[in-house]
Order: sequence, then C-alpha cells, then structure tokens
Amino acid sequence: MTADDSFSRIDDDDYPAYTMGRAAELLGTTQGFLRAIGEARLITPLRSEGGHRRYSRYQLRIAARARELVDHGTSVEAACRIIVLEDQLEEAQRINAEYRRTAESANPANPTNTD
Repeated sequence: MTADDSFSRIDDDDYPAYTMGRAAELLGTTQGFLRAIGEARLITPLRSEGGHRRYSRYQLRIAARARELVDHGTSVEAACRIIVLEDQLEEAQRINAEYRRTAESANPANPTNTD
C-alpha cells in the first residue's frame, strides 16, 4: 500500500475505518444497539480478517439517524424501516428530477407570443 492509497481512504465515506467500540463511542450508544440495527439489516458492517465488525462513516450517519429515532421513542425495527423508506423516497425524488430535466430538454417550452 502506498501513501497515496492511505490518504485516499481518509475521504472515503465507505471505508470501514471504525471498530464497533469506537463507532458506539462516537454515536454515544451501545455496541448492542449497533448489533440490533445490523440484525435488522439497516447496515451491514464489514468484517476484519479476525471477524471484528468495522463501520464506515456512511454507516455511522445511518446509525446516528436510527439512534435519533429510537431516542424519540421509536422501536429499533420501526426506526430501521423509516430510514429505509426515507432513503427510497430520496432516490425516487432524485429519479423524478432527472426525468423532468430530460423531458424539459427534449421538449423546450414554446415562448408565449404577446403581440
């Protein structure tokens, strides 16, 4: 591994840089909570060669959202489902916007003649 490879990982949101203990510490939660959202398949941490869970920054953001919902009284299972639905809605909105841009560029609006 070169120094360039190491530096590129610093900005990689998907690089599994955090151990379970460190992830729980950063989120202010328990390792059990991380296991629970993993069992609910909200996030799937990668495993080190020794079998230890490793989390990426992207996964920590998802876990933080789940913790926020749970802290407001939502069950872990419901929080996971809400996050999945939020993600699906965001993706659908992105696709809709893309279709709209494509349709507008294919059929530009005719300017109104005000003579």
